[in-house]
Amino acid sequence: MPTAEAVSTTQAVALAASAGLTVTPRTLPPWLFYDESGSHLFEQITALPEYYLTRTERAIFQANAREIISSVLAENAEHLTIAELGAGTATKTGILLRAAIARQPELLYQPIDVSQTCLDEATELLERAIPGLLVRPQLANYTTEPISLERPEGARILALYIGSSIGNFSPEEAQAILANLRAQLQPGDVILLGTDLAPSPAKSIATLLAAYDDAAGVTAAFNRNILTRLNRDLDADFRPECFRHVARWSAIESRIEMHLESQHRQTVHLRACDLTITFEQGETIHTENSYKFTQPALAELFKTTGYTPTKTYHDEKNLFAVTLATAV
Repeated sequence: MPTAEAVSTTQAVALAASAGLTVTPRTLPPWLFYDESGSHLFEQITALPEYYLTRTERAIFQANAREIISSVLAENAEHLTIAELGAGTATKTGILLRAAIARQPELLYQPIDVSQTCLDEATELLERAIPGLLVRPQLANYTTEPISLERPEGARILALYIGSSIGNFSPEEAQAILANLRAQLQPGDVILLGTDLAPSPAKSIATLLAAYDDAAGVTAAFNRNILTRLNRDLDADFRPECFRHVARWSAIESRIEMHLESQHRQTVHLRACDLTITFEQGETIHTENSYKFTQPALAELFKTTGYTPTKTYHDEKNLFAVTLATAV
């Protein structure tokens, strides 16, 4: 018998598919990517030579983790707890966790993610690798479900939202996510936000496009896996091989867009939703956006959601930014 959790997830998938595939242009929300297969494919993407985001952010953490943790603890905080939205397997987060453990003997880490597989993996690996670390995972879709952060007595919360995950959401959605997080924080708590930067003289559009359409085809497999998930969860009959992965740069929106383009006219049935949908040749499903930020755009985002930025860290090529901001 399926668990209540599984039923709830399937209902959410059905609602998302029904809402997005019955409108024009057709869309699917990016959280649908992250079933077990999708989560593993994304981990592969982060190691690709074209995908500079993960290694660049990791290098920023390696160079600045001690300073980041010290600055959070600088203003009369006894100790901290670290929470993370969209934690995944938390491979980069370990750098910050180790820097925090160097300042206090015990640390509570609260990862939040839609993938139980990733949470289980992160919990096992991190608790084994970092003595004094307690991992308390929370399975939740932080974009649609309430979250609750635990605050040990006297602790300051450092909330991580890294990996440029904020870029997957529209400006309005990004504001809502940060505002909802702010509602869980107290004045003086801190957010660490990782953002991919917009094209510049040092960063070409070609560099951006390659990161979302790699030569090995891993991102294409990741994109098509969303259809495989619908087949499994909703008893659908998509043929993923009949959809082409497309990555586009929109200068007007300052974002990379990912689409699945129908290669010919085809009809698909989603039996669990009682839906039959016909795709015309060339018609697309818009599956993901990845917004790219300028410093003025970041400043406005923080201002409208209740934070004051205190320091921004960049790599030498100015590809990526990691910003500390205090809840006000």
